[in-house]
Parts: sequence; C-alpha cells; structure tokens
Amino acid sequence: MEITEFVETLRLDGALLANAAEEAGPEARIPACPEWQMRDLVTHIGQIHRWATEFVTKGIEQPQRPAEAPAMDDEELVSWLREGHHHLVLALDSAAADLTAWTFLDAPSPLAFWARRQAHETSVHRVDAQQAAGASLTPLPSAFAVDGIDELLSGFHSRDRSRVRTEVPRTLRVRATDKAGAEWTVHLSQAPPRTVRTGADAERGEAGPPADCTIEGSAEELYLALWNRLPWDTLKITGDDAPARLWQERGGI
Repeated sequence: MEITEFVETLRLDGALLANAAEEAGPEARIPACPEWQMRDLVTHIGQIHRWATEFVTKGIEQPQRPAEAPAMDDEELVSWLREGHHHLVLALDSAAADLTAWTFLDAPSPLAFWARRQAHETSVHRVDAQQAAGASLTPLPSAFAVDGIDELLSGFHSRDRSRVRTEVPRTLRVRATDKAGAEWTVHLSQAPPRTVRTGADAERGEAGPPADCTIEGSAEELYLALWNRLPWDTLKITGDDAPARLWQERGGI
C-alpha cells in the first residue's frame, strides 16, 4: 500500500472512532479491553496520535514516551481526540519523503512506518469504539487487512517481547481466503515467532511442508481475530488447534 492510502485510511477511521466515542459516551465499556471505559480509549488514542505527530513534525530520532493527557472533563474528550487526529493527518500528509525519525519496526522509510502504524492503530481502536457503541463495524478493505496481518505477524511478533512461544516447535499457517497470495507460515518455538510470507510459493504450486495448524478466513476476519477483536469461531481451523489456542491466550499486544 502507498503512504497516501494509509493516511486516507487514518483520516476516515479516526473520524469514525470519534463519532462512535461520542455516540457511546465516556462510561461505555470496551469489549476487547474490559478494564477500559470509552474515556480510557479516547485518552489512549489521543495521546498516541500526538506522540506520533511529534516524531513526524520534529524528526525526533530517539524513543520517547507519550505525553500525559491534560486534565479534561468528559465532554471535552472527543473534541480533544478530533484535534489530535486532525494534526496527525496534516503532519503525515505534508511530511517530506526523506523524513528522518525514530521507528520501532522495519519499514521502507520513517514516513512509511508512521503512516502505516498509525493507520492500523486507529483502525483497531475504531473497531473498539464501534463495538462499545453497539454499532455495525465499518468494513475494512482486504488489502489494508492483509497489510495489517503482515505487520502483526512479521513485525510485532518478531520482537523479543512476543509471548507467543512454545517449548515444542510448531508451525502455524495463516491464510486469507479472499486475497490471492495472502498466506504466512509462522514458526513457533522458545524464541520469538519467525514468520515467512509463503503465499507466492503457494500460488506457483510450490507448497511447502504442511503446517501443524492452519487458520483460514477473510482478510478482515483474520485481522480482527488476530488482534483479538473478533471471536475465532468465524475462522476455519484445521490440524492441531494448540497453536491457535496459544495465539488466543498470548497474542495480545
């Protein structure tokens, strides 16, 4: 996906998140994060948007923690969220292609990283807000969902902090049924998961060794289930289901 596509998705999902937060009210419970109410979700994403904007606008090259949110009344929260989201979209839209800034996942450039990461951060939390409001989920484009699966598997869970580990090595295959070539093989062990994009091989008829467990579904279903935002009963799981259960128990970020 292009940077402009990520920025446009961020723009749309940020507005939908704010609308759902306004509809649900500050005390609504967040289903995927039971300890959170809507005010906690809005505060979190508002801080993250402002945090990302600092890196993009100032070219900060060292990690730094998000700033604390100001003291606000509940009725001020959503407008504060909208303001931070607006400035992040503007920052990404106007940033130089050769921006230098700190990142924490591999990416073609710092600008590509921040556009992609904030689009997915906002998309997942937009789902949280819509679920809390009891609203229908806005569909995700399959290309965006595939990219998000790739970021989660090849990015987040390649890091030392991933808790998806097993003493006995296992392989987990993740396959999107609605997007050609969208298949990953995740090698599980006592080390951080190692993910290989195997969809191109499968398209050429060069199937590798069978996986211990295969999870299949639409790209959107996989994206939301792997982020623990949808129940896994919408997915088709074949083989040994232990790797799938391991993910459900330990795959949270």
